[in-house]
Amino acid sequence: MAEVLVLVDHVDGAVRKPTLELLTLARRIGDPVAVALGAGAEATASVLGEHGAVKVLTSDAPEFADYLVVPKVDALQAAFEAISPAAVLVVSSAEGKEIAARLALRIGSGIITDATDLEAGDEGPVATQAVFAASYTTKSRVSKGVPVITVKPNSAPVEPAAAAGTVEALTVSFGEGSTGTKVTSRTPRESTGRPELTEAAIVVSGGRGVNGAENFPLIEALADSLGAAVGASRAAVDAGWYPHTSQVGQTGKSVSPQLYIASGISGAIQHRAGMQTSKTIVAINKDAEAPIFELVDYGVIGDLFAVVPQLTEEINTRKG
Repeated sequence: MAEVLVLVDHVDGAVRKPTLELLTLARRIGDPVAVALGAGAEATASVLGEHGAVKVLTSDAPEFADYLVVPKVDALQAAFEAISPAAVLVVSSAEGKEIAARLALRIGSGIITDATDLEAGDEGPVATQAVFAASYTTKSRVSKGVPVITVKPNSAPVEPAAAAGTVEALTVSFGEGSTGTKVTSRTPRESTGRPELTEAAIVVSGGRGVNGAENFPLIEALADSLGAAVGASRAAVDAGWYPHTSQVGQTGKSVSPQLYIASGISGAIQHRAGMQTSKTIVAINKDAEAPIFELVDYGVIGDLFAVVPQLTEEINTRKG
């Protein structure tokens, strides 16, 4: 069976959930070969093997931490040349898409970004995408070279499947461009204790209807009752009510959780583009004509200041 390269997203050896989802998808089209780079790379092997990786190529060269993006492209290209895979899968993060694009250019292949599903086809992997601000669903495949595909988090279940997970050292030759942009300092992001927005199974977002930063604790309380991440519309972010890192939409982050709750969000096309692929969508808005109600699975027409606290209380009561 053909091998499929999967670039591992990990933090000091702790593999992040979207990578395990990629391994599930990779098994549909071939035998997954994981590429783990940076500090703790070898420590990823056991988890990757438990989720279907037949082989784990590792390199912990300091360049991966000291410089941006290009060293990882060099490494992924080295892995590509070493095994001649049938496809290359990368998580659809900002960094992941840049790495994928640079690799596709180097190897002369086509690229598909933000896939939400993947299946085997007679002429190569077929990817599902939501396009034109998530107004349409398309199926496409790469027609030139080896497909390079980035996949959105929460697009597939995490399915354990024991495999060898054999660890092999990856020899990487770094080009001149790999040291062009150096990391000079790092500031750890303050933890909120909530899931990462793009990876969360549940997202609760607030918009213009929240009517001020002082009211966002209502949204946070609902999110915490569900173990969810907190998002915000562009209107709320631009008003300074919530950090830009939490913006969901075309110019913010794209999310695809199992459950998305939109509170006080009208449903402008820019926001819909970032959350329309959510599996179940619930909207709370006092305007019965709000565009958000056109796409929801469940809609609550009511004042969020009355509905959200009651919902939070009910969830906490049931949990208790």
